[in-house]
Amino acid sequence: MARVKKGFSAHRRHRKIIKLAKGFYGARHKIFRVANAAVMRSLAAAYVGRKHRKRDFRKLWITRINAGARLNGISYSRLMDGLKKAGIEINRKMLSEMAIGDAAGFAQLCDAAKKAANV
Repeated sequence: MARVKKGFSAHRRHRKIIKLAKGFYGARHKIFRVANAAVMRSLAAAYVGRKHRKRDFRKLWITRINAGARLNGISYSRLMDGLKKAGIEINRKMLSEMAIGDAAGFAQLCDAAKKAANV
């Protein structure tokens, strides 16, 4: 059997990592061993960041809904409970958009929630 050297495949793998490390500081974008560690860490952080983005947006929407609800004389938790009891299924993203852009429509939702929750 012929002897296979790993020169080509190793070079290709190194080049791929160095390309991912473009823009990193110092040896992190030049030297494979340092770049590989930095790239693995950055990919892990990016994965976690994608999960955190979902959390952060949900917190933002809840804050906006709570602010809009309190302007209409109801707390966030009572609003959500009242909407559920009234059978109004609307997600938090759209509720926050309504609280910002459509104050009259959001006020109607708050009134419906108050009636359903007996507040």
